[in-house]
Amino acid sequence: MAAVQYANLFLTCKDQDEATTIADALLADHLITCARFVPITSRYWWKGKIVGDEEVLVIMESREDLFDAVEAKVSELHSYDTFNLQSTPLSKVSKGAAFWLDKELKPKDNK
Repeated sequence: MAAVQYANLFLTCKDQDEATTIADALLADHLITCARFVPITSRYWWKGKIVGDEEVLVIMESREDLFDAVEAKVSELHSYDTFNLQSTPLSKVSKGAAFWLDKELKPKDNK
């Protein structure tokens, strides 16, 4: 049996309302256990030039195997043509947090 791979997911959103809407939908579907919101200033290449925006970074707790489902839900709700959703696997998680993640996340698909 493979070990469970927990992950932190990172997503930038245009504003707090969009970030909250997306996080609430992911929480309702048990695809994430927690979302944290951080206001940020972003600079990036877009359509051949450097641009900048005030955005909200959403940091979410989940599992690697749920990434595709998270991405599908985000694509339904996100306003950006090209949103940036990233996953960083976690090498260790405290026992209490692992219990909480296992209890609240959608069960692993055992095909």
